[in-house]
Amino acid sequence: MKARLQVGHRERLEVTVTREMTASFGGVEVHPVLSTVSMVYHMEWAGRKVILPFLEPGEEGVGGAISVEHRAPAPVGKVVTFTAEAIEVTSRKVLCRVWCEHDKALVGEGTFLQAILPSGAIRRRIEAMS
Repeated sequence: MKARLQVGHRERLEVTVTREMTASFGGVEVHPVLSTVSMVYHMEWAGRKVILPFLEPGEEGVGGAISVEHRAPAPVGKVVTFTAEAIEVTSRKVLCRVWCEHDKALVGEGTFLQAILPSGAIRRRIEAMS
């Protein structure tokens, strides 16, 4: 991990909520709002954007933990901004505070931990599980 990544570095991702992102089970929509699953996906994506410019050749990030609270609905059509901010950085891990919001509410917030590992080690671990 390049040492230039500093605590406080932020990345953002802006997403418009679609029907494919709503709370649905077995193809049946429960609520026409951003699902928790979709919220977590986009929080992880924002967190990944934090590390991407700082990975060394032969390194990759792996999601290690995420803890979030879903606080408010984001209806279909609402634009939601996802933000990840590095709050702890070492050569082997990056912890980000993550949150998402729209023009009327804080939708969710929490933390996302990524381990920084050699790509070969990740590949070997995946192959061992095949």
